[in-house]
Amino acid sequence: MNPIQIDDRTMLRRIRLSDAEGMYKLIDSQRDYLGRWLPFIPFTQSADDSRAFIESVLAEPEENGNFVFAILVDGEFAGTIGLKSTDRSNLKTEIGYWLGEQYQGRGIISKSARALCNIAFNMLGMNRIQICCAIGNSKSSNIPKRLGFIYEGTERDGERKADDTYHDIEVYSLLKSEFDK
Repeated sequence: MNPIQIDDRTMLRRIRLSDAEGMYKLIDSQRDYLGRWLPFIPFTQSADDSRAFIESVLAEPEENGNFVFAILVDGEFAGTIGLKSTDRSNLKTEIGYWLGEQYQGRGIISKSARALCNIAFNMLGMNRIQICCAIGNSKSSNIPKRLGFIYEGTERDGERKADDTYHDIEVYSLLKSEFDK
C-alpha cells in the first residue's frame, strides 16, 4: 500500500522496523500521558519491545486486512493508526489509533481515520467499521463523533489495563452506506 498524504505536514505509511526507535522514544517520553489509556505502554520498556510489536504486525498475512500505519508529521514518528480485528466473513473491521500529545488538536487522527474508512470501504470491501474508546477519553471519542459514526453502547470492562483493572469502552460504528467519501 502506498503512503497516504494527509496534509502538507502529515503522511501515513505502512509501519516499518525502522520505526521502532521513534515509536519507543515517543512512548518513553509520554508514559504517564499515554499510559492512562493505552494498556501496552508499561510493557514497552525498550526499542526492542517496539520492534517486536512491529515484527508481529509485519508477520501477519496481508490478506487478513489488518494494517498498521506510522503517522509521520514533518518526517517524525507521531503515532499509529490501523485496521485491526478484521473479519472478512462479515466484512467488518475496527480502527485503532494513538498519537503523541504534542501532535493532538490538529485534526491528524480525524483526517487519518477518514482515509482508513475510505480504504476499508472502497479498497477492502468492508461494510462496517467500528471505533472503540475508553470512557473518559474524550479526545479519542470525539474522533468517531466527528466522522459521523453512531454510538452503539458501552462494552463493560471492555479493555484490560496493565494494572489488571478495566476500562469500560464506548463502541461507535459506521456502515458503508453511511460513509460520505
